[in-house]
Amino acid sequence: MLRSVRSLTSQALKARDSEIGQCKDFLFDDQFWTVRYMVANTGSWLTGRKVLISPMSINRSDWDNRYFEINLTKDEIENAPPLDEDAPVSRQYEIRWTKHYSTTAYWIGPYAWGSSEYPVGLPPQGVRDDIVINPDIDQDKNLRSAQEIIGYKISASDDEIGHVEDFILDDENWTIRYIVVDTRNWLPGRKVLVSHLWIEFISWPERKVMVNLTKEQIENSPVYDPSAPVNREYEERLYDYYGRPKYWI
Repeated sequence: MLRSVRSLTSQALKARDSEIGQCKDFLFDDQFWTVRYMVANTGSWLTGRKVLISPMSINRSDWDNRYFEINLTKDEIENAPPLDEDAPVSRQYEIRWTKHYSTTAYWIGPYAWGSSEYPVGLPPQGVRDDIVINPDIDQDKNLRSAQEIIGYKISASDDEIGHVEDFILDDENWTIRYIVVDTRNWLPGRKVLVSHLWIEFISWPERKVMVNLTKEQIENSPVYDPSAPVNREYEERLYDYYGRPKYWI
């Protein structure tokens, strides 16, 4: 099912032996646009640390009661390699983190989650001790904060059209399917969806997203209603309107 990332913020995180906090952010990679970690707000428990929880550790998602059941203990989380709250998540850190939890290295393999398209059911194989970081490849793979990108300006091929308001996430493989564009300064009250596949370029220093669509195309696109689910019927209309190949075929 497709869900709003904003709607998942403040979702409770329950470890096997205790509730550890709430989601406050999501880190996704800028290659697959797949969420790799939830960032937890642990209150006064682990102050000053960035606490990361992988979708691979989710045992159950209770959408009605707004919590994720995590297949980890509080001690496992507390004893994970420490990372300062404001520090970036480097590949070196991910290797230490993955070894600590003995989980699969998502970046090793051809699919979104390494050996699979989905984060569930992966073997707890961990990272080989002899793994070597390739500085020409691994250092260019960046994890981006969803909360930080909300507010980025969005430009069509011929004009600015609005800003990033939210993301639409596939809750099975944790891939971000769409950016929600708020066009309030141009079309008051109207929101539209743009697939990450239609992004031409992102200028991180300028906080700007460029999409390979015209302003007129976006103006006449199917309206996105945040109160209604993004279902396959809506996606069919959206992709047919833009004449783009469908990701599910």
